[in-house]
Amino acid sequence: MLVSLNWLKHYIDIDDIHPAELAEKLTKAGIEVDGIRYIAEKSEHVVVGYIESCEKHPHADKLTLCQVDVGNETLQIVCGAPNVRAGQKVAVAKPGAILPGDVKIDRVQLRGVESNGMICSLQELGVDMQNIPSDMAEGIFVFPDDVSVGDPVEPLLNLDDAVLEFDLTPNRADCLNMLGVSYEVSAILDKPVKWPDETIHPVQEKAEDVVSVNVDVPELTPYYGAFIVKDIEIKPSPLWMRNYLIAAGIRPINNVVDITNYVLIEYGQPLHAFDFDRLGSDSIVVRRAKDGETITTLDDQKRRLSSEHLVITNGKEPVALAGVMGGANTEVHDGTTTVLLEAAYFDPFTVRKTATETGLRSESSIRFEKGVDPNRVKAAGFRACRLLEQYANASVLSGVVEFDALDRSATELEIDNRLINKRLGTSITPEETAEILNKLNFTFTQKGEYFQVTIPTRRNDIAIFEDMLEEVARIYGYDRLPYTMPKGEIQAGGLTERQRLKRAIKRYMESAGLTETITYSLVDNASANRLVSPEISETGYKPVELAMPMTEDHKYLRLSLLPGLLNVVAYNTARNSSNLAFYEWGKVFLSQEDPLTKQPMEHERLSGTLTSLWIDHPWQQEKKPVDFYVVKGIIEGLFRFLEIPVAFRQARLEDMHPGRCAVIKWHAETIGFIGQIHPKLAKEKELPSTYVFDINLEKVLAVHTPQSSYTPIPKYPSISRDIAFIVDDDVQAGDVQQTIETEGAPLVEQVHLFDVYKGEHLPKGKKSLAYNIVYRDVEKTLTDEEIDSWHGKIVDAVNQTHRSYIRS
Repeated sequence: MLVSLNWLKHYIDIDDIHPAELAEKLTKAGIEVDGIRYIAEKSEHVVVGYIESCEKHPHADKLTLCQVDVGNETLQIVCGAPNVRAGQKVAVAKPGAILPGDVKIDRVQLRGVESNGMICSLQELGVDMQNIPSDMAEGIFVFPDDVSVGDPVEPLLNLDDAVLEFDLTPNRADCLNMLGVSYEVSAILDKPVKWPDETIHPVQEKAEDVVSVNVDVPELTPYYGAFIVKDIEIKPSPLWMRNYLIAAGIRPINNVVDITNYVLIEYGQPLHAFDFDRLGSDSIVVRRAKDGETITTLDDQKRRLSSEHLVITNGKEPVALAGVMGGANTEVHDGTTTVLLEAAYFDPFTVRKTATETGLRSESSIRFEKGVDPNRVKAAGFRACRLLEQYANASVLSGVVEFDALDRSATELEIDNRLINKRLGTSITPEETAEILNKLNFTFTQKGEYFQVTIPTRRNDIAIFEDMLEEVARIYGYDRLPYTMPKGEIQAGGLTERQRLKRAIKRYMESAGLTETITYSLVDNASANRLVSPEISETGYKPVELAMPMTEDHKYLRLSLLPGLLNVVAYNTARNSSNLAFYEWGKVFLSQEDPLTKQPMEHERLSGTLTSLWIDHPWQQEKKPVDFYVVKGIIEGLFRFLEIPVAFRQARLEDMHPGRCAVIKWHAETIGFIGQIHPKLAKEKELPSTYVFDINLEKVLAVHTPQSSYTPIPKYPSISRDIAFIVDDDVQAGDVQQTIETEGAPLVEQVHLFDVYKGEHLPKGKKSLAYNIVYRDVEKTLTDEEIDSWHGKIVDAVNQTHRSYIRS
């Protein structure tokens, strides 16, 4: 919400407070001000001038020689703007003027002709380009005829304005309008609020004789009011209104549209103006859309609707998406003379669903979604009619054609002053509480310490005692609440064993070359069941669906971290980043209710993704792409670091490459998987060859032994032997290695597979696995005879277990 302080001054007196001081007071009271933006730097001696004549410059084709009346004198000014004309009223910087950026204006010679000042554009007056409407962006700025020659331009162009940018919490929808902000400032400064003039002067003709209103869904539209305004003159809105709209971040269009936008920001009540002649009917019908029905909205986009959407129709076809955007077929245009002005209350949930599904989140839908003040709906319509009378020379027909089943009742709360003090630790007197309620403009009755408070309908965020407690606390002053130092013995903080282990694992992953990232816990339907580890998918867990998702892309709680990580890789790859290696420590959510929290079970997992090159040394002309063994080596190193024995078993998993995937086993239990994503998935995500891993940290943390171990440096030498076994193709090298390690314990210190061979000189269906075996005895030096004995024992065990023989 952007709040123009010059606009705010129409409702409350803030002339005696600096913008920075007001921002600080608002922030302390709970309405956070993100920043202060000034429309323009201060300028001096810039006034309204009247161009009496324009002649071509005698020595330059693109320059014009102008005689400009500035009130007390006539100045000769050379101007290069293409839109300069005689009879215009313009902003003139007189000689001696100082413009924003410390630009000084002097009497100068331009191509041999004296120029005494400068005719200015808005940009030269310091207005940011983003705040200048497109029709005013080129050339000098031309004032309307009703300004007076010689007047300073700063107040006319709102150049002396400051804009506060609010960062509102979702519950403070009451501050999404100028009147709501005025009430907030009123409570802080203890000053009265001046209400806008809603007085109209209707003609004798009745609106009900011109149009009828029918609401088929009263539960979704408890109020719909139609005002009929005739004899409208479409023209630019007054300069002050355009200035305020620009300060609020809204582009001026014409007086009718600008007035509806002005009242939207002023009252917080969205309005919509239909060209009544284009409506093609004397009936307004509010109903649900039909499945497959279409409407072309004001942005010229054709929208397909469903029965979940609410539409305004002319009895036949939709002319507006209720609370979101009007239709192009009834748009106000330069030839409009009669307008049907809509002031309605729409169901917040329905508006939100329509805005989300169509992607049309607007200033109107934002306010309807959060709930508008039911007591301002009709009042906003009268306010707009008042402005149309003034600035569109319009005639307002008497009466409002309406459907009215709107609940305007206020919430009643009883508060006990003693309970307030007990909760806050304060000593606020009943008189002080009464003063705070008066500042908030809340009506109440008081009996000693008890208050019966009537909550204004504009404050739909207040429903229970705790809400009122917060109101009292923030107006009393958070900085005035008492505080105490902790009592008793203070003990230095420390990390739990789980926290220490988490940090150690993260350090390992980063030392291995991976970068931590954090992804959303919410995923879309397509990602909900993708890349889920077997120990989760085979147990029958389903993704947990949100009851009220914000968007379709965030509809389910994730069962795997990998879809989010792949999206991160895809995002970076699309922006020419390469050689990516990410990991994430995060939670997945299982569709099994936790008996304590009654919420889905949360399990922590460690996942990662690597793509492109793992090693890239251009000077040495050395490149190594990421492959299965790079990922396997990282994970093996992690489990060696944790001293947890695991094994890798080839597997076929959905969305994974059928020949480059393995599950991670702790004993016989699956605790994760590694491998390459399927080429089809990589193509879908527009990724190069990408490898991933996913580990069940709940199991890892449960089986990890926190005690540190120590292995002394061996005193005695080791002996190395190489051996090659001929085995069947389906025999896994890891199984053979495990047999060697088991049978050779405790003398076998290390087993390393250094060659796999298939081809010439080997029988069909056979392969050769070559291992280097390191023997060592920690208590003595081994003899050749002892080594031969152990070596033979290992050979016999492998041959018997895996039906192998020694390669000669």
